[in-house]
Amino acid sequence: MNLNTINQIFTIFSSLSKEPKTELEYVNNFTLAVAVILSAQATDVSVNKATSRLFKTYRTPEDFLKLGEDNLKKYIKTIGLYNIKAKNIIAFSRILVDQYNSNVPNSFEELVKMPGIGQKTANVILNCAFGKQTIAVDTHVARVSHRIGLTQETKPKKIEKDLLKQIPTMWLTHAHHWLILHGRYICKARKPECFKCPIRHLCEYKSKNL
Repeated sequence: MNLNTINQIFTIFSSLSKEPKTELEYVNNFTLAVAVILSAQATDVSVNKATSRLFKTYRTPEDFLKLGEDNLKKYIKTIGLYNIKAKNIIAFSRILVDQYNSNVPNSFEELVKMPGIGQKTANVILNCAFGKQTIAVDTHVARVSHRIGLTQETKPKKIEKDLLKQIPTMWLTHAHHWLILHGRYICKARKPECFKCPIRHLCEYKSKNL
């Protein structure tokens, strides 16, 4: 895809949503990290439902350590993989208290060392909490990027590398949110709603229904 087309696509995205945000609900950097850990293989809606109660009382690593793993499970048991997620969140909280003065680090290298945090999770935290120009590749980003012609890669790390190379710096702060929202609400997996897609005239998706 040429640079002019890429700029047109993101200009349209920007005109529709100037500063898109994550749909996960949180109150500080720590609760953002917790929400992102919980969102692995789960929907934002299901995470928000669980954390709406949790974050009213528990908002810091110290709070979570006092809560404990077993009690945390009671709040998040409706979320997939809640047992391992609870274990990871408590371990994450302990590391923050012991090594980072209870602050979430703003370094990718430090974040990916943490329990429950992989490349995608780290990139979401860096982007949402610290405004860094990262690309977090989830299923929506991968699908939309393939369909519109931004990448032909299939592995998340290679997709991320392609997108960081292709997308101009001026769009990178919000790029992955635009792609996620487009995939979630228009360019859906089974039935993409091409009839209402604002970038359909720029899209390379061969099966699009105009």
